Amino acid sequence: MRVIFMGSPEFSVPVLEALVDAGHEIACVYCQPPRPAGRGKKDRPTPVQARAEGLGLPVRHPVNFKDPEDVAEFAALNADIAVVVAYGLLLPQSILDAPKQGCLNIHASLLPRWRGAAPIHRAILAGDTTTGVCIMQMEAGLDTGPVLLRRETLISAADTTASLHDRLSDMGAAAIVEALSTLPELSAVSQPAEGVTYAKKIDKSEAKIDWTRPATEIDRQIRGLSPFPGAWADYAGERIKFHASRLVDGAGRPGEVIDRFTIACGDGAVAILTAQREGKRAMPVSDILKGMDVSKGSHFA
Repeated sequence: MRVIFMGSPEFSVPVLEALVDAGHEIACVYCQPPRPAGRGKKDRPTPVQARAEGLGLPVRHPVNFKDPEDVAEFAALNADIAVVVAYGLLLPQSILDAPKQGCLNIHASLLPRWRGAAPIHRAILAGDTTTGVCIMQMEAGLDTGPVLLRRETLISAADTTASLHDRLSDMGAAAIVEALSTLPELSAVSQPAEGVTYAKKIDKSEAKIDWTRPATEIDRQIRGLSPFPGAWADYAGERIKFHASRLVDGAGRPGEVIDRFTIACGDGAVAILTAQREGKRAMPVSDILKGMDVSKGSHFA
């Protein structure tokens, strides 16, 4: 098929690669414009743009589709279909209607649960035990379109947003290739009105750990906000981020270290597996303890 691909972050890259490997003709790749990043604040292309250019594909990155010329250029590509995954813009009806068979979206949740911006984070934060990807026929609403295909996966007690992100990205890539190859056979199933939830964008204010909360909630917070923005707490005046944890038996004052990097919560305790000191990279706590004194009875705030 002649495909317009629309995506921006790392999550979208395996999907683009899978479409190319499956033999589809990529008419054009649309992504968010390069933006200042890094210490030098130089414009940095999105991961999709970088990969598309590496594959020799044409790239466009309009700020939005309010300019009629951008809409006309999109329609002139004469595409069979558009594949959209984490593009970063709500598409107007003029864009949704331009490809012959419309626009398909790959969404990283089991719709209608977790419509919106941060479905992977929210699934872990909420303690969901399953998630997945949906191939959805796009319409003007936010993730409201009928679903053509869905694939599920379990969320393990060790999953972080990073690990689940990578798994769902690969699942989405496989699912869209399957959907395009069987499109005439697929039925569009309307989403039920019951069970709708919205995955609002993660705010950095959610990252500070309140040790009076139950260990189950703090464990989800750590895993759900890993790697970004990273759940954190203060220790001896230093902000420490936590990137992986597990639930363990134990009790003490909330925030108290009861054994190395095992920290008491309002109910139960969490063992920190991976952490990050200020100005350092994330590393196993066994390595952090070589240069940091975290003694029993000390306290995280």
